[in-house]
This record gives sequence, structure tokens and C-alpha cells, in this order.
Amino acid sequence: MQKNIKISAKMITRPGVKVKQEFLTLSLAFLFLLSSGCGHLAKEPERIFIGKDKNNRSQLIVDNKPYIINGVCYNPMPIGKDNSYDLWQQDIGVFKMDGDLMKDLGVNTIRIYQPGPDVERTKEIINFFYKNFRIRTVMGNWLGFWEGIAPDYANLEFRKRVKDNCLQMVKEFKDEPAILIWTLGNENNFSFGKEKLRVWTSPQLDSVADPMKKREAMAEIYYKFVNELAGEIKKIDKAHPVALGNGGLDNIEIAQKFSGNLDLLACSVYNGKSFGSAFSKVKNNWGKPFLFSEFGCDSFDALKKQPDEDVQTEFISSQWKEIKRNLVQGNGEGNCLGGFVFEWSDEWWKHNDFDPSGYSIQDEGAGWPNGAYYFDIAAEKNLNMNEEWWGIVKIGERDGAPIRVPKKVFYTLKDSWKD
Repeated sequence: MQKNIKISAKMITRPGVKVKQEFLTLSLAFLFLLSSGCGHLAKEPERIFIGKDKNNRSQLIVDNKPYIINGVCYNPMPIGKDNSYDLWQQDIGVFKMDGDLMKDLGVNTIRIYQPGPDVERTKEIINFFYKNFRIRTVMGNWLGFWEGIAPDYANLEFRKRVKDNCLQMVKEFKDEPAILIWTLGNENNFSFGKEKLRVWTSPQLDSVADPMKKREAMAEIYYKFVNELAGEIKKIDKAHPVALGNGGLDNIEIAQKFSGNLDLLACSVYNGKSFGSAFSKVKNNWGKPFLFSEFGCDSFDALKKQPDEDVQTEFISSQWKEIKRNLVQGNGEGNCLGGFVFEWSDEWWKHNDFDPSGYSIQDEGAGWPNGAYYFDIAAEKNLNMNEEWWGIVKIGERDGAPIRVPKKVFYTLKDSWKD
């Protein structure tokens, strides 16, 4: 769902004869930690992997300890700027302000969609969060999706350029202590889905007359490429899991066929108050664990044309309860590793992104319809998704300096995440 118009399981093991021994040792340690809630293991270099309990339920393990992702999508765009701005160049005080609030909330992970152009500054900021607040980073790569032209995943030259860029990112950041997981793509499958976003094709694809078969052929091309890229990443970095970033659960049965190098699914899901059958669908059609790379609700009622923090709180609270129920400790499917609320702070540039004069005003306009958010679907033309109101904290200024004001949902999530 992150809009960027201008740029809007398997265990990880070392190869060799010690694989079985390592799996047994870590599995026993994991079961002990789950059953006792405590315990001290011999200190080893930090490894991040996905472990399984005896019932084949999944849990992210960080430094031999279970890790539930209590996350927020982080794109703290200041008032008056759009996504062409390098947000990592903001004063360190902005990140301290956010870190203090996140620590109070119980956030342990932020998701960033792609590192900033200044590699050293990006490293400085993600490690600032980790060293000062123990907040880790899931780092993504757009895989060329928001370049000036539509992505062309059927084109070998384009794929090589995207691969080189992504592998360079991994080489530059793999040794940073803040890194938790790599996420490849975001909602790139929308380019061959019903959304028809940044559509690409090729002469061979154009020769496929059946629209469904063409869509499946495009999906196969794309997911094979992502899997190939994940394999190359693992040659460079064996310490961090690699996720497929997907818009919703569309095409995951195709992705599953070409997922040998991928450790998990990271999906953005906007099904309203409930995820419905998402957990069982992932179990049946993907087979590996997953996390929610985006979930949430905006805080504006497009029908009443006024802010509504109560409904945002109601929806996100319901969503998190379902996530919690499907963690390894819950009584659901046990295939979910946590998730990222979309998003940390409101962004004031997103509704009419072509008009810089509006970047300093929080626009009340809605951009697209989603009937799952039923409370305001009766708005004019059924447009009820207010892009500039998804934050769980408000942005503002005081004496020329940026401020944050937590919304009601902040405090409800705090109660859910305090454990």
C-alpha cells in the first residue's frame, strides 16, 4: 500500500555435515524456551532463522530467543515534502523522538521499503534505533518497481540491473546489527493482477490470448526471478531470512512453486476488521511461515468527513488479536511471525502527489474504495481510503520543529504489546 509515485519453514542452516546436529540443538533450545519462558544458552554469534516446534508451528528465532515482530512501517515524511525527499537526512532529533515513542509503545521492528541514497547515513539511523531502543529493521528493495518506466521482469537486461542493485544493498548492509530480514518487492504482483499497476509485457506474453494464462505466465516469470535473487542473496548472507513481498495473497499458489530459496512470505493485507481465511490460505497455498508486511486502518471517516480515531482503534485491535491468535503460542494456525502496522506517522503528500502546494496540508480526500472498511464505504463514489491518515501518530510542528501526537490506537496497541 505504500505509495511511491515519484521514485509512492525452512530453517537457515550452514551447509555441511553439521546440519542435522545444528537443527536438533536449535530445535531443542527453542522448545525449552517456549515451555519455560526462560533459560540461558551458551552465547554464540547472533543468527536469525525460522524455527519449528514439534507441531510444525513456526517462530522467528533471534540469538536463540523467540522473536515476535511488533512492527510499524516507517516512512516519516516531514510536512511539506514528498517521496522524492531523502527522509534519512532529517535531524537526529526526529529519530530520537520516534524511537522514544516506539519504545514506549513496544515496537521492536521497523520496516523500511528501500535504503536511502546515502548508504552511510541509512546505516547510522537504523543502528541508532537498534543501539538506543533495541529496534531492528526489516529492509526492503523495490526491485525496480517505481523507476521512471514500468518494470520489465521479462527483460534480461532489466533483471540484471535490478539484481545488481539488490545484491549491492545486501553487501552494504548485511553486517549491520540492526538488520533482521530482507524483503524482496512490496506489491509488485499488482503489475500482473487485477490492479493493473505499472503493467509490463513482452512479445512472447502478448502472444498468449487467454488473459488468465497470460497472468499466470507473468506471475511465473516474476516469482522465478525473485527466487533466483533470493538464492544469490544467500550466497552473500547466510545470517538473515529472505522474504517475498507480496500484495495480498493473490498468486501465492504460483509463487509457492518457485520458492525454494525463500524463507517466508511478507504480505500486505487490507481485508478490513478481520483477515478472514488468510492464515489457512497461507498454510494451504504457501506452506511456509509469513508475516504481515502491512495491515491497518486509516483514521478518517470519508462519509462523515471527519477524523475518527475510534474506528481506527477498533479495526487495528481486531487485526492484532487475530495475528496474536495465529502466532506459535496461540491456538490458530501457528504460521504467523507478527506484522507491521501501516503506518507509523501520517504522510501529508500522498493524496494529490502531483501538487506540491498540498504537501503542507493534511488532505481529507479519499483516493480509492475498499468495501472491507465498511464504516465509510457509502461515501461519494465509494471512495473511502484516505491515504494521508493511516499513521498511528499524527505529525505537526511546534515553533518550527516537528512533533508527534499519538492517536488513540497507540495506547491500545501499547497494552497489547507490553508483554
